Amino acid sequence: MKEKTYDAMLNINTRGEQRGFNKSLHYHRYEPTPYSALDTLFKWYELKSSDRIVDYGCGKGRLVFYIHHLCGATVVGVEMNESLYKEAIENRDRYLRKNKKAKDKIHFHCCLAEEYKINSLDNRFYFFNPFSIQIFITIINNILLSVEKSKREIEVVLYYPSEDYIDFLENKTPFELKQEMTLPELTEHNPFERFLIYRLAI
Repeated sequence: MKEKTYDAMLNINTRGEQRGFNKSLHYHRYEPTPYSALDTLFKWYELKSSDRIVDYGCGKGRLVFYIHHLCGATVVGVEMNESLYKEAIENRDRYLRKNKKAKDKIHFHCCLAEEYKINSLDNRFYFFNPFSIQIFITIINNILLSVEKSKREIEVVLYYPSEDYIDFLENKTPFELKQEMTLPELTEHNPFERFLIYRLAI
């Protein structure tokens, strides 16, 4: 019920999973983060309106609209699937009818995640296990290169994190675990139902 209620409130449609399969085995099927999980995350994890968040594998844009509605931050959705990208654009058009001032705060890019050119203002990065560890490594290296050019504090938020992602961040990068959040009703049945937040301090 919460899925329908939130979508209606935001004037968007983000329910349902991706039909069919991606051509590349490196990319996983789209599934939106449950609104109940987002409610738990942002009860404890604070974003500011000055933050700029990138959602890799954004699908129809649920996280993008949720975050903007929550705090007015700039949000960027990166999606390789053209049909999902088109649905995200349609959702943006509907969202903007009720939130005209959000026009310059919501952006979508239709490209492979590793081809997204990181903006010097991007400082928060969200991953719901969207692709293989090989792609993840490339993106984290892109983020680190961006920080070398433009020093800033970075945080990476993982939902349903794979052991490969965790091992790479903790053992092969300067990122440090800042916070872990479990989802009380879900984690006891599935240990992957949690958020991990990694920080790269300057």
